[in-house]
Amino acid sequence: MLIGESYIGEGAEAAHVNTVLGERDGPVGVAWATALATPRAGHTPFVAVLLPGLPVKPMTLFVNKAPIADDGHGTLTWGPAQAGVAGGVADAVSEGIISAAEADRSLLIAAVWVNPAARDADLVYANNRAATREALRAGVAGTPHVGDVLAARDRPANPFWSAPSAGQQPARSGAAEGGRALGPQ
Repeated sequence: MLIGESYIGEGAEAAHVNTVLGERDGPVGVAWATALATPRAGHTPFVAVLLPGLPVKPMTLFVNKAPIADDGHGTLTWGPAQAGVAGGVADAVSEGIISAAEADRSLLIAAVWVNPAARDADLVYANNRAATREALRAGVAGTPHVGDVLAARDRPANPFWSAPSAGQQPARSGAAEGGRALGPQ
């Protein structure tokens, strides 16, 4: 089982994607089928598709982290965000992050944050595509041990906030690019 995470973009259109990749006949397969068969109010897992009727491989279960707030949020989640996730999975296979053989024998769960305040469909698509690809890359590469990360710094610091200068309020740090999430969700 490979677990990855990525946060890409800024503002309401930023994408935060968590991925779990594993064998169809293992615990990921059980979780995948169970999640698909047990939707909850506001959270309806569904199979991500490249085009209508053409699921991406590995078969990917899109699970929304934010409950659908309104019609616009639903449209962005089920449209551009899911298309971005499917595109990111296809990119990961075409770039060799996931081999074609592994894509045939695996299942993927993608837990995806789409901010209810998002409005720009093109950014939602692009950020989810990049975040999914990078979450898969991070899952394959493995997550660094927290001790190694902290040892590389002069002192532990909160990666989500920059230190304020005299008389300034703390500011949110810039968006992360790559395979580690730096946002809440």
